[in-house]
Amino acid sequence: MKPHFCLLVLLAASLPASAQTLSQRGFIEATGIGYFQTTPTDDRLWIGEALFRQEGSWRPSRWLSLAGAFDARAATNDWVDRSWSIDWSDRGLQRPALGVRRLSAALRRGGLTLEVGKQFVRWGKADILNPTDRFAPRDLLEVVVNDFLAVTAARLTFERGPDTIDVVWSPRLTPSRLPLPGGRWDSSLSTSASATAIPGAPALPVVDLGVRFPTGSQAGVRWNHVASGFEYSVSAYDGFNHLPSPDVTVDPAQGRVTVTRFYPTMRMVGGDLAWPVRWFTLKSEVGYFWTTDPKVDDYGIYVVQLERQAGEWLFVGGYSGEFVTESRSTALSQRSAFDRGLTQCFLGRASYTIDVNRSLAFEGAIRQNLEGAWVKAQYSQAFGQHWRATAQVDLLGGEPDDFFGQYRRNSSARLAIRYSY
Repeated sequence: MKPHFCLLVLLAASLPASAQTLSQRGFIEATGIGYFQTTPTDDRLWIGEALFRQEGSWRPSRWLSLAGAFDARAATNDWVDRSWSIDWSDRGLQRPALGVRRLSAALRRGGLTLEVGKQFVRWGKADILNPTDRFAPRDLLEVVVNDFLAVTAARLTFERGPDTIDVVWSPRLTPSRLPLPGGRWDSSLSTSASATAIPGAPALPVVDLGVRFPTGSQAGVRWNHVASGFEYSVSAYDGFNHLPSPDVTVDPAQGRVTVTRFYPTMRMVGGDLAWPVRWFTLKSEVGYFWTTDPKVDDYGIYVVQLERQAGEWLFVGGYSGEFVTESRSTALSQRSAFDRGLTQCFLGRASYTIDVNRSLAFEGAIRQNLEGAWVKAQYSQAFGQHWRATAQVDLLGGEPDDFFGQYRRNSSARLAIRYSY
């Protein structure tokens, strides 16, 4: 789909609503981020960001609806691309200055829905970590402060009674966006690649050779069933991992270590369960992943959690684990993966609604061996109908070889001011 056509649809969706089938909304947000420490590759302690987002939807008939969203960004550092071309693919190392966040058309007839275009596809029932959520890449430039990315796909959903069947086909991979090579959030990765390349030898300079994207499509199917008193689903996926693996090569002749990021083939079978009982809701999710790539593990990830509502409080707590059936990757590869980095952890989330305008939330993960931890605290308050301020603190700590510990210099505080319309 061409960028100029995307803009025409988005502009049409943004026109003032003249009928009930046309709607639009948007916001402008300014964020200031302060880091508590410098890193070996970044001595900046203050960063400013700005985001403009426009969303629109149009339903010209009972069986057809269109939805679109457009982003414009700027930042004081190198997180945002300076190019003003419109981005559709989300394959750049940086966030695009102008990007199509979503653009899709949905056709509905009876219990059948077909949605085609750039869209968000979410699977799974657990919170914080979803092993079966294979069509949900993330923007991980800041790792623990991240957002989901849409994928270009065709999605066919059939609902009948208690059963829902979801079939997804994507013609190309939409990858998760990783920390910039040599940037604040990637400094420890480069150091680790150099230090572990030749055990016992002096550290060598690291040269990043970029990303190697795969060719081919991805497909997945999920069946969800609502039974009497509980709900469960089973799913399968065949495609690629949207999280890359580092291919580290020692070049003694040139005295350097080269790192290339690639996206290995991946197949997955999994399932999830939500079971409300008297005192809490039990949620569980598991996914098993295998590959034909000789440099990537076969492994499984599982999550077990309890959820309870107590007045204005919502509590979520659980454990995420991992089991490896075939080990082929390096310790560096395992430590750089976001999903595997959240395993062998106790996960928790608590939120409190103070009143209609104010809320408080806490979230975190603690490694079972206490070698790494991440804790987030957030306070949000609305002022009138249009303004909202959100203050957030993220604290990271641990050993240098732990997933959280490698980012221990990136603890931060941020304040975001948003005007919505």
